[in-house]
Amino acid sequence: MRIGIFADSHDHLDNIRLAVDQFNRAECERVIFAGDLVSTIAVPPLRALCCPLIGCFGDNEGNKTGLRAGLRIVATLYEEPPVRFEAADGTRFVIAHMERQFCGADNAFDVGVYGHTHKPRIQRDECGRLFINPGETGGWSFGRPTIVILETDKLHVRVIELT
Repeated sequence: MRIGIFADSHDHLDNIRLAVDQFNRAECERVIFAGDLVSTIAVPPLRALCCPLIGCFGDNEGNKTGLRAGLRIVATLYEEPPVRFEAADGTRFVIAHMERQFCGADNAFDVGVYGHTHKPRIQRDECGRLFINPGETGGWSFGRPTIVILETDKLHVRVIELT
């Protein structure tokens, strides 16, 4: 299964459009979002996704009610991380905005997805679980907007720079 992953778009509409284009061209079956869309101006480009989106809010969302309502046809966004999600192939995910939000979650997952630092990071823990921070989609902080494409069959991760 191919999963698109992004976080920290911070209303950068051009980069949100580029991310959606990458996810659609890669024929992602699901997209995971790890927080910080920020406002409802992010809704129109996300409605162009060709697959469902699941995710959580971050620490910078200004209009959660509007975001939920505007994305209702393509997305399920949760208020309180960690969010649990099982993909169609059985891969178990936990989604949070900040890595520390995994604390208290039981360890029954294969992939942990988080954002907040704006820096891409891919790592495995001693139990073999994969942790993915896709970096910042917005590119405002470090000037390097990135997303991730994950192939769940081999847990192969590709970090993609948006240009």
